[in-house]
Amino acid sequence: MKEQVYGAERGNGEKVTSWINEQAKSEGLSLKVKLEEVILSTQNFGDFELLSLSDDSITSRKLISKAGKRFGVKMIEGGYKEMARIIRIKKSDYAKVIKGEKVIGHLEMETSRFGAKKWEIKSEERR
Repeated sequence: MKEQVYGAERGNGEKVTSWINEQAKSEGLSLKVKLEEVILSTQNFGDFELLSLSDDSITSRKLISKAGKRFGVKMIEGGYKEMARIIRIKKSDYAKVIKGEKVIGHLEMETSRFGAKKWEIKSEERR
């Protein structure tokens, strides 16, 4: 699995995970989504339960978006990187916060390159 951040609004992780897995199975995709035991807290958007995806393709990103629309919850879609290749001590990831089809904000997160990989919010902005 790739080190990217995906999440569902707190309290909705279980139903979002099971729905995405059912949809992937019915469409014949090899996508498996697992609910992590990690909560990511943001100041502007609330708390999110993190998900891990076995596949990071356009189809899986579309299923994340569909799940958010179906259940009317905010979702985090990560995996957006900065253009400059700068070597840093910490690893960073950029994500957009979506509700339905609207992007309602952006997050910049970071974690240690070594040891426990707990994502922390570095900055966030509303749209």
